[in-house]
Amino acid sequence: MGFWTSRRVVVSGGNGFLGSFVVEKLRAAGCSEIAIPRSSQYDLREKSAALRLYKEARPDIFIHLAAVVGGIGANRANPGRFFYDNAAMGLHLIEAARVAGIEKFVCAGTVCSYPKFTPVPFKEENFWNGYPEETNAPYGLAKKMLLVQLQAFRQQYGLNGIYLVPVNLYGPRDNFDIETSHVIPALIRKCWEAKQARAAEILAWGTGNATREFLYVEDAAEAIVLAAEKYAKPDLVNLGSGEEISIRALLDRIRALVGYDGAIRWDPALPDGQPRRSLDSSRALAEFGWRAKTGLRDGLEQTIRWFERDVMRATRAPVAG
Repeated sequence: MGFWTSRRVVVSGGNGFLGSFVVEKLRAAGCSEIAIPRSSQYDLREKSAALRLYKEARPDIFIHLAAVVGGIGANRANPGRFFYDNAAMGLHLIEAARVAGIEKFVCAGTVCSYPKFTPVPFKEENFWNGYPEETNAPYGLAKKMLLVQLQAFRQQYGLNGIYLVPVNLYGPRDNFDIETSHVIPALIRKCWEAKQARAAEILAWGTGNATREFLYVEDAAEAIVLAAEKYAKPDLVNLGSGEEISIRALLDRIRALVGYDGAIRWDPALPDGQPRRSLDSSRALAEFGWRAKTGLRDGLEQTIRWFERDVMRATRAPVAG
C-alpha cells in the first residue's frame, strides 16, 4: 500500500478498455493521485501537448496505454493512421518523460509486434527475429519502436522505462463494434445478434485454423500495476494466460455460451492473420510474481454477461413520467 500512496500517476488511455481497469487497480492499491488525460485536452500526437501534460500533471510514474487499435479489418483499412498515431504518441510521451525527469515510464506494447512465424510459445528473445504479420505490421512496428526508444533513453539518459507485451485482451468494457473490434467481442456480438434474429448462419473470417491466446483484461491490469511497482529492467516482458485455442474452437465455445445453434460459414478469402499466437510468460512470474488467474471459459462467461447487460441498458426504452 505504501508504494502507491506516495506517488502521482498519469494513465494515458485511462478511460479506455484496459486503462479503466488499471485505474481501478491503482486506486485499490492506495493511489489517490491519478490523472487521466482526455484527447480533447491533450492531443498526444503533438510534442507540445505531451510536454504540457507532464508540466500540469507532474507525475512520478507515467503508464502509457493510449493507442489507436482494432481488429484485422480495422488494421487493413487504416495502416497509415495506426502507424502514425501510435508512433507519434509514444515518441512524444517518452521524450517528455525524459525532459521532466520522472521516476518511471511504463509502456504497453503489443503481441502484433512479434514476427509472423515466431516459434510457439513466443519468447522475448524472439521479438526481433522477423517481420510482423502483414495485416498488423504498421501498428506492430509503431509500438515496437517504443521499446527501442526506451532502451536507448535508458542507456543515454538513465530513463527508467519498462515495456510490457500483453497478448490479445478481452473482457467487460471491450469494444463490441463489428467493424473495429477484436475477435472475441466481434464473435460474441455476431452470435448474440444471430440468436436474437434466429439467423440460420453467421459468417466468420478466414479458415478458423489460426490459433490465439487471450488474456482477461483484469489480469492484464494487475500485471501492469505490479510491473510498475516492482520491475525496472530494460528487457521486454510478455503477459499471457498460457491457453492457446484455434479460432474455430473459440467460436464453438462462444456459440455454446451465447446459446446460438445456427451454422457457421467460414470465408477463406478473408485473412486469418498470424498463423499462431501464444506467449511464454515465465519472465513475468520470475521478475514480479505475476501469472494470469482467469481461465478462458470463466472470462468468456463474464464478458458475455457484461455484454448482454450493456446491450440491454443501451436498448431499454426510457420510462415516461
